[in-house]
Amino acid sequence: MKKYILGMDRGILFMLLASLSFAFMGGFVKVLSQILPAVEVTFFRNIFGVVLVGLSIYKIPLKQTGGKFLLLVFRGSMGFAALLAYFYLIANIPLGEAITYNKTSPIFVAIFAYLFLNEKLGKNAILAILLGFVGILFVAQPTGGSFDKYDVLGIFSGIGAALAYTSIRELRKYYDTRAIVMSFMSIGTIAPLILMLSTPYVSVSSDFDWMFSEFIMPKGIEWFYVTAVGLFATASQLLMTKAYELTKAGIVGTISYSNIVFGVIIGLVLGDALPNIWTFLGIILVISSGLLVALAKDK
Repeated sequence: MKKYILGMDRGILFMLLASLSFAFMGGFVKVLSQILPAVEVTFFRNIFGVVLVGLSIYKIPLKQTGGKFLLLVFRGSMGFAALLAYFYLIANIPLGEAITYNKTSPIFVAIFAYLFLNEKLGKNAILAILLGFVGILFVAQPTGGSFDKYDVLGIFSGIGAALAYTSIRELRKYYDTRAIVMSFMSIGTIAPLILMLSTPYVSVSSDFDWMFSEFIMPKGIEWFYVTAVGLFATASQLLMTKAYELTKAGIVGTISYSNIVFGVIIGLVLGDALPNIWTFLGIILVISSGLLVALAKDK
């Protein structure tokens, strides 16, 4: 099997395609979220995965020992909550900024791995964490020393994703990868249904409108957008997995930050404002932080 395509490392090429696919998913989410609530978009995004992973498990049964069910549920719950917050952000702030918040997860993974998995924090990792937090401040630009609702949800999307990723390091000792993915997809399908069905019977403040919304039946072109979100989400996962199989994790991790660039471009096409100098500087710092973390892991 050839390692290069047209002179480019295949792993890098697959990661670039994964990043582009991920950004396109964000673009369709942004369009769809102007019509459907974020919790419903999250439901449709995950139900595609449940069907595909379910078919895989049906054809090739799981091979695992199990024994960490609560941790499996925790991984699925954190992944779902982070994704829901991320989709709500996409609907309400520029796409590039939403993706940047989501890409802060490696910063928090480094912290959680140190706290819970006894992994060491080298000088580069500590510098990366500091750079990442400064970058978050520049992107958020808190007024009066306080973060607004979107900043809080953005940071939460990074923390939630990081907790989910950190738990995978322990879960993969006990579970088939497909079972770990299915925990996220299943909870990400069932939880939105519960939230949407309970919405008429609960009264919440505007701070929680990202969680509670009534189901709106898609119609016409909206079904195309729903399908596109599911297909691009699935494609990005498959391409990213292939990239990590072919090339060193540190290299692939650095290339993954190209999805912020793709996201900014797609966001501009969809009508987002051009990032101001402070937001742009914050994006650069978050990317730099992620690159330092990825390269430190590779070493």
